[in-house]
Amino acid sequence: MAVSPLVAPTSDAAQPSQFARPTSSPFKRQASAVPSSNGNGTPRYPPHARPPAPDAAAVALDPIEQLNEDEKRKYVKGKKLGEGTYANVYLGHVRHDPATLVAIKKIKVQQQYLDGMAPDAVRELKYLRELCHPNIISLLSVFSSKDQNLNLVLEYLPLGDLEMLIRDVDRVRYGAGDIKAWMGMLARAVWFCHDNHVLHRDIKPNNLLIAADGDVKLADFGLARSFADPGRRMTANVITRWYRPPELLFGARHYGGAVDVWSVGMVFAELIIRAPFLAGNTEVEQIALICKQIGTPTEDCWPGVSQLREYTVPADVVPVWGKEAYMGRFGAVGPDGVDLLVRTVALDPKKRITAREMLEHRWWRTDPKPTRKEDLPRKSAGGEEKMGADLKRRNGTVDSDSNNRGAKVARKLDFGQAK
Repeated sequence: MAVSPLVAPTSDAAQPSQFARPTSSPFKRQASAVPSSNGNGTPRYPPHARPPAPDAAAVALDPIEQLNEDEKRKYVKGKKLGEGTYANVYLGHVRHDPATLVAIKKIKVQQQYLDGMAPDAVRELKYLRELCHPNIISLLSVFSSKDQNLNLVLEYLPLGDLEMLIRDVDRVRYGAGDIKAWMGMLARAVWFCHDNHVLHRDIKPNNLLIAADGDVKLADFGLARSFADPGRRMTANVITRWYRPPELLFGARHYGGAVDVWSVGMVFAELIIRAPFLAGNTEVEQIALICKQIGTPTEDCWPGVSQLREYTVPADVVPVWGKEAYMGRFGAVGPDGVDLLVRTVALDPKKRITAREMLEHRWWRTDPKPTRKEDLPRKSAGGEEKMGADLKRRNGTVDSDSNNRGAKVARKLDFGQAK
């Protein structure tokens, strides 16, 4: 792992010892001499005697360690919000301003990786440091702890995530103006990522966290990657299944921002009907649902699709649905909103609307206007715990979340009733 000015190595070799020989480093004072009896540098003490305690003032940190310690002292860690095998999440605050709260995500050392950090943790750190936008979660600082764990200091988002609002059909009511506001925030975040040549590759409601002021923030960049090189092969096993576009289900290895746009369309549909639009239990079932609800991908509507290495569709070909077919189920957002939805879920990724074109769509200029963020619906309780649960889970898990969620919400929401 490359040495960062904020992440100091904390191996035993890097720690000064009271038995170490004096060094000539200008940043460390020489330790007091200790008795040695065998000539090999091993000190000898009388039986039952303790070695002398090191003088705290006698040991000075090197510059990198000092930077790390200074960064660590800026924050005070409080109660634990969530604990997982991948990370623990704590509530914290800025030391000089206790009213400014933060979330401290302590990523545990992963023994199976040579550098102790999982690739998804590296991606999260890399892209959160590069992307700064009002609708993307902010990484405030990074420091390491004595046990070599990496600590990410993130902005505090106490109102949970968008999934909480969608699922709470009994207590949370929202309308077209609210959906327009949330979708605007999501579209701006995705546009900013794509404008900086970054694919998120796991957009879904529980990766959309809600700030105290009502802003929606895109989080979990564990599957993100740069797509500046169009010729580079990428994995198809990304994006949680319910939000995964057909080109990835068919095994495409070259793709761009269209994969994120499909996921945005799935979130849009879910906000309207308050249930997952295409909730397949397997990849085969997911493809079957796409064919049934949107249309069968064929050479007629998607030239070249049959050449994808995992292309398989049901024998019964369903024509691609037009905008009129969506109106009955998604008409709450009006004809222009339905038009935007249809463009986000175009089967052929080359015909899919881009994130920039989404922001230029006429839907944003029609009534009702987007709700002001301070007036958006919100949960009165449970947000802090949900934030802890969202941040503690391992980034980039593309299927477990959807399976678990399906088991939890199927009893509350009858997917079969939504035609």
